[in-house]
Amino acid sequence: MSASDGSGDIADVEKRPDEARARESGPAQSERVAQPRPARTGRALSLRLKRLSRLVQSHLSSSLTRRIVVLNLGGLVALLGGFLYLNQFREGLIDARVQSLQTQGEIIAAAIAASATVDTDAITIDPEKLLKLAPGESASASEGQPSLEFSLNPERVGPLLRRLVSPTRLRARIYDRDGYLLLDSRSVTGRSNILRFELPPSGGQPTTLDASSFLQRSLDFLRRLVRRPELPLYEDIGMGNGKTYPEVGSALEGHAHSVVRANEKGETIISVAVPVQRFRSVRGALLLSTMGGDIDAIIATERWGIIRIFLVSAGVMLLLSLFFTNTITEPMRRLAEAAERVRRGAKSRQEIPDFSDRQDEIGHLSGALRDMTTALYNRIEAIEHFAADVAHELKNPLTSLRSAVETLPIAKTDSARDRLLAIIKHDVGRLDRLISDISDVSRLDAELARADMDHVDLSAALLTVVDVARAVDRGDGVKIELTMRPSPAEPPRRRWRVLGHDSRLGQVFNNLIDNARSFSTPGGSVRVLLWPERAKGPGGVQLEGYEIIVDDDGPGIPEGAFDRVFERFYTDRPEAGFGQNSGLGLSISRQIIEAHGGRIRALNRTRRHPQGTDEPEPDDVVLGARFVVWLPAAR
Repeated sequence: MSASDGSGDIADVEKRPDEARARESGPAQSERVAQPRPARTGRALSLRLKRLSRLVQSHLSSSLTRRIVVLNLGGLVALLGGFLYLNQFREGLIDARVQSLQTQGEIIAAAIAASATVDTDAITIDPEKLLKLAPGESASASEGQPSLEFSLNPERVGPLLRRLVSPTRLRARIYDRDGYLLLDSRSVTGRSNILRFELPPSGGQPTTLDASSFLQRSLDFLRRLVRRPELPLYEDIGMGNGKTYPEVGSALEGHAHSVVRANEKGETIISVAVPVQRFRSVRGALLLSTMGGDIDAIIATERWGIIRIFLVSAGVMLLLSLFFTNTITEPMRRLAEAAERVRRGAKSRQEIPDFSDRQDEIGHLSGALRDMTTALYNRIEAIEHFAADVAHELKNPLTSLRSAVETLPIAKTDSARDRLLAIIKHDVGRLDRLISDISDVSRLDAELARADMDHVDLSAALLTVVDVARAVDRGDGVKIELTMRPSPAEPPRRRWRVLGHDSRLGQVFNNLIDNARSFSTPGGSVRVLLWPERAKGPGGVQLEGYEIIVDDDGPGIPEGAFDRVFERFYTDRPEAGFGQNSGLGLSISRQIIEAHGGRIRALNRTRRHPQGTDEPEPDDVVLGARFVVWLPAAR
């Protein structure tokens, strides 16, 4: 019936293959349509796993991460090795086990002596009773008389020994006073005193290989390797004389004795022998010994506990190391990538990640990189502007020179040719000044960065500059006065000392004096003042320093140009001829002063503000210009 049903089903499927395929494909199709959300969830989970794997791979690929993890785990592994190698726990466990066995042995020996021995070794027999016996009849114990017994009765010792030793994993052996084995707890059955012996293991190899047997053999091999050489080898003598064991011989002499040995497998075995004595008379010896592997099992359990603690600690240490390295390597990786982007191109400003809120070296590094990048971009922009300004300033005299050269061949009169030659000479001189000043500006940064700063005496530098300016006669009758006001609290040896470059500071003072002299009226004076002055540094800290003030009696600085006068190629000299000044002197002076950590500013002296102001009132009378330079004192 089942066969015919099966054939009918097959035939039916063969007759209607389309319907069968439809039935087979229908549920699958409906299942695909009905379960789009699990598919999307699976894809999202796979994406998350990929991201996590990439993150872990990126962390592990970092050399710094590997070093931190290895160093942290290395100390933990060394600690684990120390715990597993040191034998303090083993020695303490063995000592405690010896004391425990000795105590148990004394208790068992006392119980055996009280229950399985008699008060005397003699046999008590009533002679009169023997005479009354019939032939073939033996004497029996009468009421009130002891039975026929030896000093240690095996029949009485067996049940007692079984009851006392069976709860423990110990092997107990009873030897008589001559050292012969009377009882062995391993060979006594539970119901009687019949001796039983275990068959030796078969020489064949085990037919199955499981993890426990492999682990056991591995542990046995390791125990044999690490077995301490000072432990004697334990050998089971079986039915041999017990005096072969030194502890049994010592017990038969009335002294308890213990010995620690190791068997062929490397397992520790502790043997304790105590005398069985009654009324100070030794009747025999009790030998208690641990089973092979008991001590090692306890030690292995403790070591596995240590290993479990190590694994948990290693996992926690690994997570903490990864978290720690994430706080170091991830910011450093982002900073390195940002620096790489800056190196590859400077089309636009690249943002350096800001970790300055971190109060550590990473935050300091981030702030330093941001400042360095900002300074780099500012320097690039300054170079671009400088190049544009240089091109513009050079193009003007070149254009004028080109026009004059092109016009010179077609000049018809001598006066026109002389005028064109004067223009050419003027433009060549102007180009020479521009190129010299531009060359000085371009060398300035490199020279200030390469040269080492030294102590400079401002008083000596100003005296030299003023003496040179006085020696140059320009025919304008301008007098140059120098005044120095030292502080009485400052020692003379450290007075007027700053860190800097004497030649560049002399260049600044010379530029300021020449600039003031060029704006002074004929017969006027330029006053130079040097005195100590404090100024606010970063964070509002008061810094010791010196102020150099250069005053003139000229027309002053135009309103709104107090900062522009320090820009490159800026000049405003209506009385002077066109092109007589490059406009780079004050710009170079500010660059040098800022490189020395100082400040320079321009002011106008007025009637209402004789000490100078950069916000003059419209109806106030200008008395002249004032340039103020402040330099920090050398520490």
